[in-house]
Amino acid sequence: MNRNILLVTCPDARGIVAALSGFLAGHGANILEVDQTVLPEDALFCARFAWEDGDGALSREGFEAAFAPLAEKFSIRHERFDASEKMRMGILVSREAHCFHDILARVEDGEWNVSVPLVVSNHESLAPVARRQGIPFEVVPVPKDDPAGKAAAFARTEALFREAGCDFLVLARYMQIVPPSLIAAWPMKIVNIHHSFLPAFAGAKPYAAACRRGVKLIGATAHYVTEHLDEGPIIEQDVRRVTHREGVDDLVRIGRDIEKVVLSRAIRWHLEHRILVHANRTVVFA
Repeated sequence: MNRNILLVTCPDARGIVAALSGFLAGHGANILEVDQTVLPEDALFCARFAWEDGDGALSREGFEAAFAPLAEKFSIRHERFDASEKMRMGILVSREAHCFHDILARVEDGEWNVSVPLVVSNHESLAPVARRQGIPFEVVPVPKDDPAGKAAAFARTEALFREAGCDFLVLARYMQIVPPSLIAAWPMKIVNIHHSFLPAFAGAKPYAAACRRGVKLIGATAHYVTEHLDEGPIIEQDVRRVTHREGVDDLVRIGRDIEKVVLSRAIRWHLEHRILVHANRTVVFA
């Protein structure tokens, strides 16, 4: 049985759930999951359907033609996915290893239906980690204060990921600002982990800033990357309570644990097609 996912958004109207369910059932689908919500401020209906298709009546080739009348009737925007397809995840890293180790451990354990065809870094230090699992690792230095050199480095990075056939990218504590050209190549398909509870303490050293403010909660944020630094649609966040007894090093240590978990959740939800992006926010059917 082929497992399929359908994500839909449309103006809210009476009868949409019945129409969508009836369409799938009428084409022989065995519906496994239905999750839905309405964003009241936009009167926007959002839903995720998962189903098994035993006889191929709703194959990728035939789905669009069959679904077109219903899509037109309700002004539905939709994406259909074959859940059995193994996605190809490209990873960018710098020197910080904790998120990278966690991702590779989950991949090795078969926790996700994903492969890692390529890792790109601006440093050599994590190359042995990738190569122990037989994952290609390319070093692409990003020069400072050299716009032409940076542009060339990211052109090379984009070419490498394209050649590797990556479906989406993950910034696993990659400490470089990626350019608009890379974002345009994978729109809403670049997941970043920010070591702060955004929108507070954006930038390069949020734990030091948090310590100076005497915060009582620290956190991490996974989000899609856009051209606006650290302002892309938020996928997942988590926090941990701290006190005045924790210094910067303690906050960094605690924060690393949060970062790993938050990033892993965001990756899983992306892989399972549980995320809808509307404007600059997400609906996550977790």
